[in-house]
Amino acid sequence: MKNLVKLGLLSLVLTIASCKDNKENASDDNKEMVADNELYSCQMHPEVTGKKRDTCTECGMKLTEKVSERDETVSVQELEIVKSKADFSIDLILDKYINLKNKLAADDSKAAAAAGMELERAIKGAKSDVIEKELQNQYTTITKAAIEETTIIATNSGKIADQRKQFAALSQNMTYLIQMFDTDKKLYQDYCPMYNHGKNGYWISEVKDIKNPYYGAEMLTCGGISKEL
Repeated sequence: MKNLVKLGLLSLVLTIASCKDNKENASDDNKEMVADNELYSCQMHPEVTGKKRDTCTECGMKLTEKVSERDETVSVQELEIVKSKADFSIDLILDKYINLKNKLAADDSKAAAAAGMELERAIKGAKSDVIEKELQNQYTTITKAAIEETTIIATNSGKIADQRKQFAALSQNMTYLIQMFDTDKKLYQDYCPMYNHGKNGYWISEVKDIKNPYYGAEMLTCGGISKEL
């Protein structure tokens, strides 16, 4: 009788263990299935998506950023930048951006905050009503993102690392504006391969000399000209 009880208990233990293993295996399988269905993007080119660890078709980097569920708002990366024919100048915006860039290169967080505020005012004060109606959404999406970034820069005096992080995103939006509107300014797109592991270390400069806004005096001349704009 005792032996039967022992056998019964042993059978129960083995059954529980087997169920647990099966549950864990099923959970692992489900995780793998979910992972296969999830989209990942390139940190340098967020518009490029695919499975995790796939290769970006633009730069060759691995896709490592999980793409969150899309909301109804169109992101900057989803826009197809179209050249505007409107008589609209972004020169003042670019002047304020370049001033901000130079303050960050000089390691002056307080001045960078003030420059960020000036840039925000320039963007908000731009007379954009002359832009073609079909391009208004494109312009609004770009400038809305830029204003959010300048606001963070302006309100983070003393936190230059945070300001520089926002400046990297801001620089991309400035590039979009240059693609959208003509300017007579001679500009260069510079790139620092050291910043953020080379993922988004771009900025726009008015001179050929490299003055790195991401590192300042620590590595002021780190980087090079990516292209002329």
